[in-house]
This record gives sequence, structure tokens and C-alpha cells, in this order.
Amino acid sequence: MQLIFATNNKHKLEEISALLKGYAHVKGLKEIGIHEEIPENCDTLEGNAVEKAMYIFSKYGYNCFADDTGLEIEALNGRPGVYSARYAGTGCSFDDNVNKILAELGNEKNRRAKFRTVIAMVENGQVKTFEGEVHGIIIEEKKGSDGFGYDPVFVPDGYEITFAEMSLDIKNKISHRAMAMQKFVRYLQNHTK
Repeated sequence: MQLIFATNNKHKLEEISALLKGYAHVKGLKEIGIHEEIPENCDTLEGNAVEKAMYIFSKYGYNCFADDTGLEIEALNGRPGVYSARYAGTGCSFDDNVNKILAELGNEKNRRAKFRTVIAMVENGQVKTFEGEVHGIIIEEKKGSDGFGYDPVFVPDGYEITFAEMSLDIKNKISHRAMAMQKFVRYLQNHTK
């Protein structure tokens, strides 16, 4: 089975491809010749995931899926949330975003947070969504060089290392994206029989 993933993020594409290995071949937008920025104008993760997948379906006719992920920090009233990718401003880097949340948290004792991912699948104009989340804490300084985004400061519950210190195999068993993807894969398995 071939699936189109409505993303230009090579890190996400690698993670998702690994999660679907042996089940589906995943192509990103660049691989099918789409290089434009896809709109993300909604104020919820669900809204953005649906908007991205529907944009590709409506404009190019591909059945596809998209995701949106946010880091929600208790002490910051759920921020950065839907703005996680651009929290430090337009054109910011992963480091800029991480530095901003660390500065905002300062010496805050409550460092509880959760990552949430919503996957939206658009097939023949019909939309299905799948959600996953993982709880943990934000540590005070970056650790690890793997992963991307906020991975160097997020330690999931039950672990003593950050997502950025984990192998992709371990992360792909416990992450928010893995949880959402497991639900998505179950749907695909049942739906394509």
C-alpha cells in the first residue's frame, strides 16, 4: 500500500515511515512534486491536521494523511500547544522554541507536560482522525542529539532520558505520534481488508 503524508518535514517523514515499515510505503509531498507551504490556520491540532490533508485532497486529488502535534505545558496554561512549531516566531528554529519555553518556565517547580498528536486521513473526501498523547516533564536543560523539536527537554513518564536521548525504536513504541499511528494502522488494516 502507498500512502501520501502531507508533510515537508523530513524528520516526521522518517518517523512515520519507520512506524509503517512493512505495512505501507509512505511518500512525502516533495516526492510527489508538491513543494508549496500547506496552510495551518486553525486553532486546534485536529483542525490543522484536517486542513492540511483536505488541502492536498482538494487541490491535487490525492487521498492522504496529515498530522499536527503540540506540546502542552501545565504551568504555561497549555502553551505552546497548537503553536508549538512556531512558538518563538515565524522562521524560528527548534532551538529557538526550546529556549523560549525554558525561559518562560524559569524556576517553575511544576514541569508537567504532554505531547499530543492528531492524524487526519482524507479518503475520497471523507475524514477520520486518530489521537495519541504521552505525558512527562520538561527538564531544565537540553539533553540528547536525536529527534527534533522539543525532544531534548521532554522526559516521558517512566523514563529517565529525553526523547532526544532515545533510539528511534524506543521512541516509536511510546511517543504521542506512535500512539496515534497505532490507531491509524488498526483503522487501515480493518478498512483495507
